[in-house]
Amino acid sequence: MQSRVGSYGSLENGKESYTRTTNQSSRPLPLRLLQFLLLFLGVGIVFSCLSLYTSRFLKIQNVVPLVQSRIQSCVQEPNNLEKWIRPPSNLIHTMNDSELFWRASFVPRIKEYPFKRTPKIAFMFLTRGPLPMAPLWDKFFKGNEKLYSIYIHSLPSYHPDFPTSSAFYGRQIPSQVAEWGMMSMCDGERRLLANALLDISNEWFVLLSEACIPLQNFSIVYRYISRSRFSFIGAFDEPGPYGRGRYNENMSPEVNLTEWRKGSQWFELSRKLAVDIVQDSVYYPKFEQFCRPACYVDEHYFPTMLSIQSPHLLANRSLTWVDWSRGGAHPATFGKADVNENFFKKISDGKPCIYNNQPTSLCFLFARKFAPSALEYLLEHSSKYLGF
Repeated sequence: MQSRVGSYGSLENGKESYTRTTNQSSRPLPLRLLQFLLLFLGVGIVFSCLSLYTSRFLKIQNVVPLVQSRIQSCVQEPNNLEKWIRPPSNLIHTMNDSELFWRASFVPRIKEYPFKRTPKIAFMFLTRGPLPMAPLWDKFFKGNEKLYSIYIHSLPSYHPDFPTSSAFYGRQIPSQVAEWGMMSMCDGERRLLANALLDISNEWFVLLSEACIPLQNFSIVYRYISRSRFSFIGAFDEPGPYGRGRYNENMSPEVNLTEWRKGSQWFELSRKLAVDIVQDSVYYPKFEQFCRPACYVDEHYFPTMLSIQSPHLLANRSLTWVDWSRGGAHPATFGKADVNENFFKKISDGKPCIYNNQPTSLCFLFARKFAPSALEYLLEHSSKYLGF
């Protein structure tokens, strides 16, 4: 019995020992399991966050182009006729001369316009800097905004400060240095023509300087130019050292001596002739290379080229009055002491001229050269002498 008891006791002791051992070995399992579950939960949360962020990011990426495309579709210019006929809202561009001349040389082959077009006069000012006569011109332009355009070519370093109310405000084109008597002067004139040609409503092109003034009111000027069958540019066959004497035989065969012409720099041209000048690549190289001082290219290039190509379209005279009576390389300049009633009478009582093959006493629409000191008198008496 004792042995059984002992055995029983041993068994009980063994069972107790086993139970303790089992309990001791099984207690850590829930803790490890909890740690594992927590780790798994943490990883799951991280992946969930990443998944949510990625999903939102991709949705944003998909939405942004859609929004951008919708915005672009709202602000995109309509691809219709209006896009082609609307004049540039900003005259500043990044085209070089080659690109500009190429763009400006586009010509419709159908003569009739499929829209209501009001022909305008492009007033092109070739200047070094300020326009001292701008207040007088503003008075001249007032009330005729739909019938004209203005373009200014000055030294690149000049920054105009016209008031926003002025017709000259924001009308400066990308310019380069233009030297008197050099091809760069003609480059400036071609640049003015090309920029003005970008506005399809510009039909006539008048070249002026900072020292020019109008001699008539706008209505007379517009009617005179628009009704003329000819463009106003001088092209004379002048013998002697200052005409044919400037011809260089190397200009042949494009230009022969008998075709050599001389004329005033200040012209008025039709749109057709303006395009002819801008697109020229035949005569330009000859004049650039072989007409240099004492051959003054601005007096010969355009008159010679146009008299060869389109002599039947030229009035062979200028609309700008100048006074060469004082002699020298430049015409007379008139200041405050010079402008008076007799001065304007002298201009109007000049020799008659031909207009549309008929004689007329109205020969000049503009005059030069006027000093800034003359501005005050001109503004005060413009209604009496100039008609505005």
